[in-house]
Amino acid sequence: MTIWQFIVSTHADGLLGYLGVILTISVFNLFWFRRIDRYPPAAQKPLVSVLIPARNEEENIGACLESVLRQDYPNLEIRVLDDQSTDRTAEIARRYVQQDRRLVLVEGKPLPPGWLGKHWACHQLAEQSSGELLLFLDADTVLHPKAITHAVNTFFHEHVQLLSVVPKEIVKSCGERLIQPFFLWAVYTVLPLGIARKVQLDWLTFTIGQFMLFDRQVYFEIGGHAAVRNDAVDDLALGRLTVKRGFRWWLADGTTQVKCRMYRSLTQVIEGFSKNYFAAFRYNLLTYGFVFSWLMMVFWEPLVVLFLNLFGLKANYFPMQKAGVAVGLSLMIWALVYARLKFPVYLAIFYPLTVLFNTLIAVRSFYLTISGTSTWKDRRLERPKIRFF
Repeated sequence: MTIWQFIVSTHADGLLGYLGVILTISVFNLFWFRRIDRYPPAAQKPLVSVLIPARNEEENIGACLESVLRQDYPNLEIRVLDDQSTDRTAEIARRYVQQDRRLVLVEGKPLPPGWLGKHWACHQLAEQSSGELLLFLDADTVLHPKAITHAVNTFFHEHVQLLSVVPKEIVKSCGERLIQPFFLWAVYTVLPLGIARKVQLDWLTFTIGQFMLFDRQVYFEIGGHAAVRNDAVDDLALGRLTVKRGFRWWLADGTTQVKCRMYRSLTQVIEGFSKNYFAAFRYNLLTYGFVFSWLMMVFWEPLVVLFLNLFGLKANYFPMQKAGVAVGLSLMIWALVYARLKFPVYLAIFYPLTVLFNTLIAVRSFYLTISGTSTWKDRRLERPKIRFF
């Protein structure tokens, strides 16, 4: 038997094996992915600086600030930076400043060369803070009144220097529902959190910029946002840098305490993920191409095989029974993860479209990156160096 014949003969089993692996990881993560409201109270109540960068966030900033001001945590200072907004962001923020002396509105300085906008805003906020803990919060997040208390409890119980939480991502439009859940699904199915927690390797980290709680001293020791000033995925980069420098990280379940609507239209979803996808792979072309090609094969090929069999066209290398098992496992995995992350479970039946649309966005992300035309918040991103391996 030639190598090619061996590959063809074991192809279906390989797909089933992969599905079995990610199903196993997903099941174990049900236990490893612990909710922040399930941790015992911490004895420490240090000053927490809540740091919110905001650029053209008039739709979100009011709800965000109201939720932060309602926190039951006793020791807070709140800084919101208006990053040269052209809408009513600063005007809305000033209303809340007048209501609560804990809140300060910072006027952002002009963006210097070599920096991305949000990174520069976060850097300025950190420089003007005084908290022992720094909580970087996106302006489109809304917190349960006990969210910060629960996050601090988790932070000290896990003995970490960086805590990130997965919020409940709100998806309303068709584009949001079909596309947005994919990135969290992908992380949940391939990142064995129990192992990552023990080994603390930089390539086994995942952080979400919507909610990142840092030990102040560690944040500045690793260089803060200045160290990742031109990295399109600063949250992932900061998580990797934290662990690489010998500090501990953890990712917890914040779906009952934090909610976020990242995007409000199909256009925003496409633009947001086009900025992030290639960057998340560190611009490694070989890995990037393989991952999305593999996912298309895993979740589309069994469906095509079943469809062809309906018309009497058999794919001998892929038995129909195994194709049926693959589709069944796929539905089980997508439904399990969506339920755990609090996405509408019925969306699992559309998983082929979710994979297809995200693959097309991945292609767009690659094109915009190599052409140097990628933008975010009306600002052009620098063209990075592409790696082939």
